[in-house]
Amino acid sequence: MLGFCGLLLGILWLFQTVLLNDMYKSIRRHELKQAIEEVEREIYSPDLAEVLNRIQAEKDITVSLTREFIMPPNHGYRRDYGMSGIVITRGFAMTPEFITEVKEFELDDGHIISLTFHAVIAPVNATVSTLRMQLYFVTAIMIILSVLLAIVIAKRVSKPIEDINRNALVLAKGDYDVRFSGKGFHEIVELSDTLNTAAVELGRVEALRRELLANVSHDLRTPLTLIYSYAEMMSDFPDEITGDQVKVIMDETRRLTSLVNDVLDISKLENDMEQLNKSRFCLTDSIAEITFRMAKFSQIQSNRIRFDYSEKVFVNADESKIGRAFYNLLINAVNYSGENSEITVTQTLNVGSVRISVSDNGDGISADDLPYVWDRYYKTENVHKRAVVGTGLGLSIVKKIIGLHGGRYGVESSMGQGSKFWFELFI
Repeated sequence: MLGFCGLLLGILWLFQTVLLNDMYKSIRRHELKQAIEEVEREIYSPDLAEVLNRIQAEKDITVSLTREFIMPPNHGYRRDYGMSGIVITRGFAMTPEFITEVKEFELDDGHIISLTFHAVIAPVNATVSTLRMQLYFVTAIMIILSVLLAIVIAKRVSKPIEDINRNALVLAKGDYDVRFSGKGFHEIVELSDTLNTAAVELGRVEALRRELLANVSHDLRTPLTLIYSYAEMMSDFPDEITGDQVKVIMDETRRLTSLVNDVLDISKLENDMEQLNKSRFCLTDSIAEITFRMAKFSQIQSNRIRFDYSEKVFVNADESKIGRAFYNLLINAVNYSGENSEITVTQTLNVGSVRISVSDNGDGISADDLPYVWDRYYKTENVHKRAVVGTGLGLSIVKKIIGLHGGRYGVESSMGQGSKFWFELFI
């Protein structure tokens, strides 16, 4: 701010003192030239006297008749018919008091008149001294005002930014409860609001991460304990091995495999490591096959699953990944709909697309939870259930797979009314 004010003052000093005299004389010459051109235009006008008086009053330029004579025959001067008079000579002289310029005109009747233009040059030295004294005061006032303005700007800009930076360092250390309170300019307030949003989101992600660790630890500890216990028992009593014991080990191993696959799948999808192997296949048959297998599995939990469709539909997509996405929606409905529930899978044809919907009659999802159900590791229930297999990654995998295919996805739910998850693919 001081530098900017210093530059302005330097320019002001340069023009008001050093260049003032030269600029003043240049302006007077320009005014004199304008006066001469105006007289040339009005040389035959009956109001010429009024023009001369106005020039003297407005521009402080006096015009006087120097001489008048008759041009002899065959004078040899070139006549310029584009002007009201013919310029014969132009004399120029500079004195410390005024600028003088002489113009001679040949009139149509042969008369020649000579007009002398005097532009008075007022003394400039006294003016320069006055301006210099004024500039001393202006400079002092400008320096004081610039310092005060710099202090105000520092308080409104620098101080809030310092506070934001200090809190940002706290946020970087993992304290997501910190809040930013930027004040002053609009941009600083917006930055503060953005950082507050980032802190809230990071805090939520950290909470989900901790919940994930707790859930995964629970999901890992239980099957590993069962596997180890049954394996130890089979080792101690090799002659008493039963099919149920082997089945328990196989089921728990399958559970661990599913858990690891979920983590690996979401990691690959988020790092763009998965490539789509698109082909033309019957989506209806693929959905029907998965639904049939899940229906047989769900009979153990007394779940009823049915598939409603009107005709078979073919799509160009990655069959295995679309099947994985549908399976995640279906297993999600089975896990959260409870026993003796009914799950309906519906295929709906739209213009240029097909929608697959999975509806259940479970407890539903609250409005506060709906925006986050597609996020990683998110679960609507804080109490982790053994019966609910998963890590909170299933819906996030659906989101990634459908996004890779350029489709759409969504959920409709309310408390006590069940939920309907769906996705759409272009035909």
